[in-house]
Parts: sequence; C-alpha cells; structure tokens
Amino acid sequence: MEAAMAITTKYCQKELDEYGTCVVSHPASWQEKCVDLKLRVAQCTSSHPVIRKIRSDCAGEFSVFERCLRENPSSAEACQPHLTRFLACVESVDLSGIANAAPQPT
Repeated sequence: MEAAMAITTKYCQKELDEYGTCVVSHPASWQEKCVDLKLRVAQCTSSHPVIRKIRSDCAGEFSVFERCLRENPSSAEACQPHLTRFLACVESVDLSGIANAAPQPT
C-alpha cells in the first residue's frame, strides 16, 4: 500500500493536494463535497502513462505481493521480500519518453 501511495504521490500530486485540501476544508461533509476530486485522483492513478507502464511491467511482482498480503492479513512483515521485489521492478521500468507525460483519457 505504501508503494502504491508513493507512486501515486509522485505522479498525481496536484490531484492529491486538491483532494486533501477539500477534505480538510469540509471535516463534517467531505464525503459528499469532495467526490469529484476523489474521482480525479482515481482517474489520474488509472490513466497516467507512467503508472500504466509500471502496472504493465511489474504486474507479476505486484500480484505476488498482493497475494501474500491476503494470505498474511495480520503479518504484513511476512510480505516484505515481495514488496522489495516489486519496488526493485518499479525502479527498473524504462520510463524514458513518458516520465513527463500527461494522463491519458480512459
């Protein structure tokens, strides 16, 4: 989860900042008032070319990590080696030519 959040933060910072500001500004009603901004965060994470490339190139490593978390719900530490492999994959993804690309419509 932390890895996904780090990637999201890196490539969807503007959307996350706007959503966070909305949530803080509307403590009692943020669930209703911030829906559109929450959807923008989701749209960015699903359409950003960098995130899409990482999802494609590291799908196997992420699946193994996710399965480990499901199988060890009370001991996420057991999945640290799988997370490490996923993060190593993320670091090895060739992002040349797409690192500064804008999100694509889905």
